[in-house]
This record gives sequence, structure tokens and C-alpha cells, in this order.
Amino acid sequence: MKTFYIETFGCQMNAHDSEKVVGTLVHEGYTQVVDEAEAGLILYNTCSIRDKAEQKVFHRLNEYKRMQGEGKKFAVIGCVAQQEGQKIFERAPYVSLVAGSASYRNLPDMLARLEAGETRITGLDDRETEETFDTDFTSRSNPHRGYITIIEGCDKFCAYCVVPYTRGKERSRTSASVLAEAQRIAGLGYTEIQLLGQNVNSYRDPSGKRSFAELMVAVGEINGIERVRFTTSHPRDFTKDIVDAIDATPTLCNHVHLPVQSGSTNVLRAMQREYTREWYLERIAWTHAAKRDISLTSDIIVGFPGETDQDFEDTITLLEAVKYDSIFGFKYSPRPNTPAIHMHDSISEEVKAERLAILNTRQREIQREHYARHLNQVDRVMVEGGRNSRGQVLGRSMQNKTVNFTCETTPTVGSYVDVKITQVFPSSLVGEAVSEAIAPSAALLAQQALNARVVVLS
Repeated sequence: MKTFYIETFGCQMNAHDSEKVVGTLVHEGYTQVVDEAEAGLILYNTCSIRDKAEQKVFHRLNEYKRMQGEGKKFAVIGCVAQQEGQKIFERAPYVSLVAGSASYRNLPDMLARLEAGETRITGLDDRETEETFDTDFTSRSNPHRGYITIIEGCDKFCAYCVVPYTRGKERSRTSASVLAEAQRIAGLGYTEIQLLGQNVNSYRDPSGKRSFAELMVAVGEINGIERVRFTTSHPRDFTKDIVDAIDATPTLCNHVHLPVQSGSTNVLRAMQREYTREWYLERIAWTHAAKRDISLTSDIIVGFPGETDQDFEDTITLLEAVKYDSIFGFKYSPRPNTPAIHMHDSISEEVKAERLAILNTRQREIQREHYARHLNQVDRVMVEGGRNSRGQVLGRSMQNKTVNFTCETTPTVGSYVDVKITQVFPSSLVGEAVSEAIAPSAALLAQQALNARVVVLS
């Protein structure tokens, strides 16, 4: 029996890539196991976004070294694989396959070569490809949300970001292929779909039939689909028709993740983001003017080379102007192959840590104030987990907020419950059920049972 074990690290794109890799392996006759000791093939799906990611990869590979005498084969895939390339073979000669995400469509051929005894197989030269990794064999590990990648790669070349160098140029799927996959997901019983891309709203339909906003609406109109989410947007391609589509289409979730990275135009210019603070705030004004209450979240980097006290203060005042419902804050760290690695990293680690603490403290205060608007609202919540130690059920609102609520009976994961919000906290809502759960379809229950046998670690 051909068996495999896979570990996945990084963003939701990586997690969904692993779902497609798992599906491809299963289609090629492999069986997934939950213990690396039982696997004939061990795959490590890597991420290069965080600091020292490549060091963590080699540390993990060193842990695998003890198993090389057991006849196991090893594969490193994903962003660090593309970034480090042949160096992986040099530092970990027991690795047999190194492949970046742009070459996943060639996995069946690479697996055949691996089985034939080849020991140094690479998929590292496809970053200029126009093709995407479309497959009918995705093993969906999420029990209640179906993911669809609609665009791969990135053309933005922000000064700090390694993604264009590891995932290649932007290339979109046709709207017909996206809608066909969405139909398949709906047929499995899923009621929520999340559209994915490094810059999801940079989507350009190769067939010219639909804009990104029109594609979202079309997915939201599929029978059985209750919610459509998307991540991650880039401000440069965030257009007014996206807000209009959310306003007009009840199935489109009223949540936009729009990474700003800095509130200072000077820093944005140094980051090569190619927009200004004022330009970004114009897009925020569109969402504030919408009829629906659109939740806004963002990513922010502090301590980018050259960031002055005034630049940092501009970021704090941006928080106050936008009133994000949450942010992901990071200290700047240089990444290989990026333009910023050649900049003098003039901000000390102590100052970076201090600024990140100030940023998070102010954002928490804003969330404490801003979440109060939900008190006494009734929100429809999708159930995502069982009861916690306080007897509350875990769910998520249309705005992607965590809702912990009480109810008489424990609803099934994937069902929907109307919940009245009785308490608000800076990062979550608490409420009580005011309706009976709308149970998931029999098809989704069957799919959940199948998913329970598929393991993707994150």
C-alpha cells in the first residue's frame, strides 16, 4: 500500500493547496495516514512569509532524518521549496522531491518518477506559467466551508514580500471553471464558499465574461449557497462594484479584509504599495457608506525601514479613522529575495516591539468600543464547534466574528442558528439562541464523515 503523511504550515492558501495535493495523491492510489511512522512518503508543505521560515524547515527536516533508514521518501513543497530550491537537496540529501506551488499540476508525473526510483525531482521552474492548479480531486478537510482558489500568484512586488518570487505571477481561472467547482461544492452539501487568492480581487477572467464582483454574485446565486467569503484583497484592485455587490447580494458576507500595512504615505511609498493613505481611505469611505454594516479587518507592519515616530502615529490615526473590527499586526522582518532586504533595517527590535504593543493596545480599545454596536442584535450564526467548558456553542457570524452562544440542544456543525447578542468583548460576541437550528443537508453530513478521515495539519 502506498501511504503518505502531510504537514501544512502557513496561510489559508497553503491549507487549501494541501487539500488539492491530498486529493491528487489519493487519486494516484495513495492512502493518507495520521502518523508519520506509518507513511511511505512524507510531505512538508511550507510557508516563507514568517521570519526564519527556512530555518524552521531545515530544523523539521533534521527531525525527519532519523527515519531515512526506514525506506521512507521525503518531499518539500510550497513557498520555502521554491525559495530554497536545490539547497534543500544539499542540506537534506535524503529529500527526494522539491516543488513550488506553481508546479503542483505536474504532481502525478513527479510521483511516478519518485516511484520509479528517482531521488532528485524538482518542480521549480514554473513561476512564469499561465496555468493554474485546477483539479477535480480536492479532499476537503473543512467540515463546513468549501474553499476555491480563483487566482494564483502575485504581480504586486511589494518591497517586503516574498510571494511573487515563490508563487509566480498572477494567473486566474476562467469563471466557468470556478462556477463548476462551486456547483460541485454545493452538490456536496456545503452552504459556505470562500474564494481564495494572494490578491483575490485582482482576479481577471481569462474568458472575459465576469469581473471579480460579478463572479462573487454568480457564486452567491448557486442553489444551496448561504454565504460567500473572499480573502485576501489588495487595495489597488478594490473597486466600488465590490461594495455594491455586497450591498445588493445577501449571500455575500459583509466582511472585507483589506490589508493597509501602514497609515503613512511615506512608508507605503517605501513599501512599493503604489497607493497613498488618502487613496486607501477613499475605499474605506465606500464601505462606510454602504447600506449593510461591512466589517473591516486589515494587516499592519510596524518598524519598516525608515519608519519615523510620525509615520507610526499616522498608522495609529488610521486605526481611529477606519475602526477596524480586527487587525493582524506584525513586526517587520527582512525576507530573502525581496527589495527591502537591501534597505538598512534602522528600527531596533525594542522599538518594533514597543510600536507593536501600542498598535495592539489601541486596536483593542477600538474593538471594545466598536463591537458594542452588536449588543441586542440578532445575527444568523453558522455552527463551527461543540460546547466549550462554559456550555457555549462556537459559531461564526456573517461578518466573520466569533460568536459563543447558549442553546437548549447542541446543534450540528454546519447548521445555522439565529442568536441574540447579549454581551460583547473586544474579539468575540456572546449570545443566546432565539431559533431552532437549521440543520445541514444530508449531503454535507455525509461529506463531514468522509472529511473526518482526511487530516491536514496547520
